[in-house]
Amino acid sequence: MPFLDRLQHWARVQPDATAVTVGADRLSFAALRDAATARLPATPRISVVCRPNGTAFAIAFAAGVAGGRHAAVLDPGWPVAQRLAVEARLAGLGAETGPAGKDGPFAVVGHVGVPPLGAELRDGPPGRDFLYGFTSGTTSAPKAFTRSRLSWQRSFALGAEFFGLTRHDRVLAPGPLSASLTLYALAESLHTGAAFVTLPRFSAAEAVASVTAEGITRIVAAPTVLRLIAAHALSVGSPGTGLTAIVSAGAKLDLASRELLRSWAPGARVFEYYGAAELSFVTASVLCPGDAVPLSATAVGQALPGVEVRIQDDAGRALPTGIAGTIFVRSPLVGSGYAWGDDGEAFRREGDWCTVGDLGFLDRDAVLHHLGRRADLIVTSGHNVYPQQVEAALRDIPGVEHAVVTGVADPVRGTRVVAAVIAGPEVDATCLRSHVATLLAAPSRPRGYYALAQLPLTPSGKISRVMLRRWIEDGDAHVHPLR
Repeated sequence: MPFLDRLQHWARVQPDATAVTVGADRLSFAALRDAATARLPATPRISVVCRPNGTAFAIAFAAGVAGGRHAAVLDPGWPVAQRLAVEARLAGLGAETGPAGKDGPFAVVGHVGVPPLGAELRDGPPGRDFLYGFTSGTTSAPKAFTRSRLSWQRSFALGAEFFGLTRHDRVLAPGPLSASLTLYALAESLHTGAAFVTLPRFSAAEAVASVTAEGITRIVAAPTVLRLIAAHALSVGSPGTGLTAIVSAGAKLDLASRELLRSWAPGARVFEYYGAAELSFVTASVLCPGDAVPLSATAVGQALPGVEVRIQDDAGRALPTGIAGTIFVRSPLVGSGYAWGDDGEAFRREGDWCTVGDLGFLDRDAVLHHLGRRADLIVTSGHNVYPQQVEAALRDIPGVEHAVVTGVADPVRGTRVVAAVIAGPEVDATCLRSHVATLLAAPSRPRGYYALAQLPLTPSGKISRVMLRRWIEDGDAHVHPLR
């Protein structure tokens, strides 16, 4: 595993069935198998996959993880200097295990203790790493996490059972293939025999058109992307009646987005899971048609089978129900750690328990409440403020469509809580202040309000509070003060 042996199976069982569709380009299971196999002689032990969305990405990735190979999946939108820095580090990893070959600095062969690459499109040793993934950086080389084939194999089995993915599904994952969420959806679909569909670049209109044209039964995306798709579909009268499942990950799915998705696709089950590229699945929940929409702005479900969750304080002590601390996970699905850039904070092990530094608490029903990353925590005048809780309160204000909260430097408080919104013309700073006075404790109330021209999003569609802070500090045109 993770998916090449199953790709071979589906290429025999349903050779002409669609495996991957990107815009107008399609590959059947047999065509993908044959194209990836043809690339094997030129595919080194560590290969870089740095391509925009396209069927060529799927071919390169399949070949790049065959046998004893490793694929390093890079974001093609990175600055050139950043990409070159990562490639140099990867070349160094290759140099540790043998001489470079003519196909590039990552072609490594014949080293003692290293499994042979293999000339067939087959999965390599299950316990060995096959993937280098990367945190999203801006100027320096990002951290490189690694995953073993066995960890993905276990994740596929658990995901198929809980989320109900089958070979009859047609999966739309409209994010960039270099993002962990979309890349995993591709591999999971190939493993299951389902058709995988993505877009050359994201467009809500193209995503909605694809749902109809491709007979999509399942969508996998970040909450912001799902909301954009559902809002556009409703605005043009394109119902999502063929959808049976919507899978949200990467951030908390807010109440308004749930209602929007239900209006668009009333027959779909809405899954939400909390996890991380380093941890895989941790907790999950499902909203079935007819279920009451949960009101909690922070709950992200119960631990999945085989996964344990506990909350710890900074001294390593387990915390009781309802008390916020650092989320730790014990699971057979977690990754191997970092190939480089391990600062002991982004991914940390304490025995069998692991954390990526996220904050949260467990309630009486063992439901995990996610309060964000420790890096997002705002400490103002000695008080801890969780941005997600402030954002949830702001979204409850009539006229507010989106809200993003961050902290900016303040000479008195150390950090000042500020909020930026996309809202109707009736919403101004006075309106926001009067509402939050009844919704939030004084330390959590924003001290400044801004209007957003557009959301600060990463390439994978996640909200970036760091980007918002930079916009505010730089006086960027994407944001301006509300009076």
